[in-house]
Amino acid sequence: MLFRPKPSIDRIIIFGRYPRPGRVKTRLIPALGPAGAAELQRELTEKTLEKVMKLASNRNIDVEFRYEGDRKGRMRRWLGTDVDFSEQGPGDLGRRMHNAFMDAFRQGCRRVVLLGTDIPDLKTDHLSEAFEALREKNLVLGPSSDGGYWLMGLRKSFDLFEGVEWGTGKVLEQSLALAKGKGLDSYQLETLRDLDTVEDLKQWKPELAVPKPYISVIIPTLNEANQIEETIKKAHDEDAEIIVVDGGSTDETVSKATGAGVQVISGLPGRAEQQNRGATLARGKVLLFLHADTWLPKGYVNYVFEALLDPRTAVGAFRFKTDADLSMMRVVDLMTNLRAITLHIPYGDQALFIRKTLFESVGGFPKVPISEDLLLVKRLAKKGKVRLVSAPVVTSARRWQTLGVIRTSLINVIIAAAISLGFSPNRFVHLYRTDKSRPH
Repeated sequence: MLFRPKPSIDRIIIFGRYPRPGRVKTRLIPALGPAGAAELQRELTEKTLEKVMKLASNRNIDVEFRYEGDRKGRMRRWLGTDVDFSEQGPGDLGRRMHNAFMDAFRQGCRRVVLLGTDIPDLKTDHLSEAFEALREKNLVLGPSSDGGYWLMGLRKSFDLFEGVEWGTGKVLEQSLALAKGKGLDSYQLETLRDLDTVEDLKQWKPELAVPKPYISVIIPTLNEANQIEETIKKAHDEDAEIIVVDGGSTDETVSKATGAGVQVISGLPGRAEQQNRGATLARGKVLLFLHADTWLPKGYVNYVFEALLDPRTAVGAFRFKTDADLSMMRVVDLMTNLRAITLHIPYGDQALFIRKTLFESVGGFPKVPISEDLLLVKRLAKKGKVRLVSAPVVTSARRWQTLGVIRTSLINVIIAAAISLGFSPNRFVHLYRTDKSRPH
């Protein structure tokens, strides 16, 4: 039987980065904040990959994502397993691009197209046009409006990177001069914009350049004057807005919250009612519901962003820890976290966080007097994963200290088990009515 070598394939190489707040799109941080800039990086990358995969699925095209900034496992969890991932490696941009092309041709590719992830106006037709042009031309470039290029396509390995002043407006001009010096015939695609600066953002979508929080922290209160200032202090972050929804406090809760510089609104008492009201006013893409006696960890926005980077995550929460330095309370901490991990049922005092669009789609918190958190998590668990991040929030142990550790834990278990079996939470309100420390 005559041996026939495996036909070579075309390849698209995407150069991108893992979206870590504060480390990507840094020139957009003044307008968007660290998490907002990283969120834009995420969206652009996912849309780029979607367009690339649309073309690749219809043609014999291999897709490779060359990344920097993290590990392969994280990249796969974020973008899926239908793509080959590899590190960009050392050196400046030109050296990394040259190595990517060389590797592709050594592996038998016949036409290779390389592009970045910050081209908002990219279309699948642009990519198709690049491959068609490479049937006749040795070089294809997609010029960008800033003097660089957003795509390069080669039919053979040529060194067009040495001596180019990367990051300047001379990149396209110098690259074309190198190509001409090597006698290469080239083809240019449509000029598109890279999205790198605040000015680029204003020209593309002016509404995006208006600062908005990435996350809205919603705190329901009722007579929390002793707790609220410290809770707000721990929640302050440049990527967050804080909304306090008061249910009719008769102490200094409202004045202290207002003095801490956050938005305070009044509403009917009841944690579910208050949290839903806060959500309607929230401007962030993500909602975080925080009890007034619970402190968020330092850098909490990064934990939230990382958890929600996995598109399968429907709702997230932090690990549980109380502020009481007692051996019995450490047991409570352990058992609460074990329950949340194994049964996927975190409580509201673990600071639940959810994408606003998903929260609205399930109707928000059910309007019940207690256990609105458990019922919401049950709804959301049908939509995706319940994720527990590694950092703990610190919540007040006042309820356990008032009722006793064993009694409080038993009440929690009874109510959680009953609700899991489908019983109405209204049947157990009397158990909470004995708890004078509960604000709602």
